[in-house]
Amino acid sequence: MPQPRPAIDQTAPPTAPPASPTALSLDERMAFVNAAMTVRLEEAAVAYEVNSAHIPVDPVDLADVVTLPLTPTLQPPTPYPTPVAALLQRAHHRLLTGGWCSGALVDEEGARCLYGAIHIEAHGVQSLESRGLEVLMDAIRRQFGDVDSVPSFNDAWGTGRIPIRMLDQAAVLADARSL
Repeated sequence: MPQPRPAIDQTAPPTAPPASPTALSLDERMAFVNAAMTVRLEEAAVAYEVNSAHIPVDPVDLADVVTLPLTPTLQPPTPYPTPVAALLQRAHHRLLTGGWCSGALVDEEGARCLYGAIHIEAHGVQSLESRGLEVLMDAIRRQFGDVDSVPSFNDAWGTGRIPIRMLDQAAVLADARSL
């Protein structure tokens, strides 16, 4: 008969109870909460991007959204020091106060198109009018690509918001070029 084997003592040696955790300071707790919130916000941002990736979005130009009420008493800003920039600025102010139109140089109410505003503000100085139209075309082409002429650009719009804004941008461009 086989010899009985001695039993293995399976009792674990007594261990000291774990030390009680030290309380975290307020700064440490805030750092942990900040890290947890950062992770949650990053996960939410990724989820938003995934969930909205299929929605087509056109960029919004704030100049199209933010508008101010315009009155005929609106005072023109300080004129630009250069002649072409000052011409474009005066034409811009004329459209703001007198109105914008399409399909005619001047409509029955006195509103003008882009070309009509530049023409009247040039006071018969053909070279000034030509340079103003040239800078306006440059500003238009920078933003809208190949455009045939100022009148065709003007008449392509149902409202004067974009044409008037382009006239203002042309004034800034002429001032930057010291024209």
